[in-house]
Amino acid sequence: MSTSVTSQFSAHDHAMMARAIMLAKRGQYTTRPNPNVGCVIANDAGEIVGEGWHIRAGGPHAEVHALRQASDRARGATAYVTLEPCSHYGRTPPCAKALIDNGLRRVVVAMTDPNPQVAGRGLKLLQDAGVEVAHGLMEAEARALNPGFLSRMERARPFVSVKVGASLDGKTALSSGESKWITGPEARRDVQRLRAKSCALITGIDTVLLDDPSLNVRHGELGSLGNTLSAAELIQPIRVVLDSQRRMSADAKLFGIAGPILLVSAEPYDAHFLHSLPDFVTCLTLPGGDGRIDLVALLSHLGENCNRVLVEAGGTLAGAFIAAGLCDELVLYQAPKLLGSHGRDMLQLPDYQTMAELPGLKLIDERKLGQDWRFTFTVA
Repeated sequence: MSTSVTSQFSAHDHAMMARAIMLAKRGQYTTRPNPNVGCVIANDAGEIVGEGWHIRAGGPHAEVHALRQASDRARGATAYVTLEPCSHYGRTPPCAKALIDNGLRRVVVAMTDPNPQVAGRGLKLLQDAGVEVAHGLMEAEARALNPGFLSRMERARPFVSVKVGASLDGKTALSSGESKWITGPEARRDVQRLRAKSCALITGIDTVLLDDPSLNVRHGELGSLGNTLSAAELIQPIRVVLDSQRRMSADAKLFGIAGPILLVSAEPYDAHFLHSLPDFVTCLTLPGGDGRIDLVALLSHLGENCNRVLVEAGGTLAGAFIAAGLCDELVLYQAPKLLGSHGRDMLQLPDYQTMAELPGLKLIDERKLGQDWRFTFTVA
């Protein structure tokens, strides 16, 4: 299969793929566990005749939406797609075949399918049918659309974000346990949007026992996003509670809100407790060392269906993900407050002895949210 390089693409090609990438972003809250994909179809005059994006798993793919809009004008045109068109029959027919059947002359793809079992097959199907194929245009931007999907396909585990809300002196609560509210309403709305992007939300039993949280996405707190994403379209993340010693109470608030919950323990719960749980609760036993949950096994389990998970927990569990090398992104909401030296630390981490041992952090985004700041780091 031939490979195109960026220098072979025109300015118009770049503009059309940039448009496809922008369209793909519209599905970031609704497509999981499928990837975000955008498609633009342009004729020889450079005019856009059809465009679309993948809206929801199980629904038509981006190419199908674009082809429907283009209708007969797709014949002889060029399609720009952010991800290699699928070549297999799933819940929908293969998009590569649809592009062939509609007479596309050329297909430009940003990146090949990351699944090693299918990568390149869609492009080969197009080429074998006589369609001109080029790929690699704006690949970095296309990969940035789907860090979770790529992680699941390439590493068999989800992309892990650890979220922390802390004071300037690195504390998440007073020594009394009081933590409401360290950050302001703007930051808390942003956290709701972060939850809405996630397939699963992971927390620890100590957080549940101390704060009795709901752990769901509250549509009314999404801010401007709530104007474009209806409550019906909102996909609630799986609420995952790590309860190694089986201390969970059947009276916890989260059980009063319908939506998938996964309770993970190191040993099975007793029958009486299991019978008291709602039907939407699933229990999983994952023993690890020292009576703790095996975090690698947990991510492997979640990776079967989850692209992206968010860890919202106390310093011990949040630190454990970082110390184990399982955190891909650290999102820090920092408030202009000082909670004092006896407050609860933001992260519980090992006693590093050399600078070379420290986790590698790279700041990739910073922005002000009301009186607070949000810092986003990649974690090596």
